[in-house]
Amino acid sequence: MTKLEYTFKTDILFKMMFVKNPDLLKLLVCELLGIKLESIGKFVITNPDMPPENLGDKFCKLDILMDINGQRVNLEIQVRNKGSFPERVLFNWAREYSSALPSGKNYSNLPRVINISLIHFNLFKCKEFHSEFQPLEINRHELLSDKMSFHFFELKKIPVNINTENMLLLWLALFKAETMEELRKIEDLEIPVMNQAIDAYYSITADSEFRERERLWEKARHDEATALYYAEQKGEKRERKKWKSVVAEQKAEIADNYVKIASKDTEIARLKAELEKRQ
Repeated sequence: MTKLEYTFKTDILFKMMFVKNPDLLKLLVCELLGIKLESIGKFVITNPDMPPENLGDKFCKLDILMDINGQRVNLEIQVRNKGSFPERVLFNWAREYSSALPSGKNYSNLPRVINISLIHFNLFKCKEFHSEFQPLEINRHELLSDKMSFHFFELKKIPVNINTENMLLLWLALFKAETMEELRKIEDLEIPVMNQAIDAYYSITADSEFRERERLWEKARHDEATALYYAEQKGEKRERKKWKSVVAEQKAEIADNYVKIASKDTEIARLKAELEKRQ
């Protein structure tokens, strides 16, 4: 099998492809949220820019933020679980929600904020590939508010054999694809939307702008990993030095105790010998 140089999970490709093809993005979001295309009135990508100088920033996010009918929707792709993923998702949601209230407005004006995560790792123990979370009362399952919503799509759990009429699974299979053969298998189905997405993929991967941005992004990730490695090494050296110091102190304390014990034994032996002489 021929491994794809870039997959639909590639951060830069993901962002560039859907920013440059908003109609495709709209179709994807409809499938992910289970809504009809005709129900969408307002659809705006609120963070389309991706300045090259920001790609080296460790806080640079390549999520796609949208305003859909007055709701804030955040779409992200995540390949590796770096730990505390649910907490990170909650943090990002809280940031979007808390920044959405205009000055002087009532809390009722806060919009619904939806977070959609396409993840290439297993996060939950269930067999289902799609999980949706909202704040519910634990016994009555009564909804506290519909303004908080989290969708997780676990790509590794999607079925191998996909119904060609199930557009959601076809989209997810496209994101899951790792080889040219998998991509061609979807392409051979001759489904217009899928072929449109694959054409957009080929167009982006052939673009010199994409390749330069991917190079900068990869360099930023490499530099961050290198810095983290050396920081850990430095920390380990400090810990070893600290440990050696602790061990040395403990050895000195043990030796001192032995001296004290030996001194006491010597004194006891002297007193015993003196007592025997007197007898």
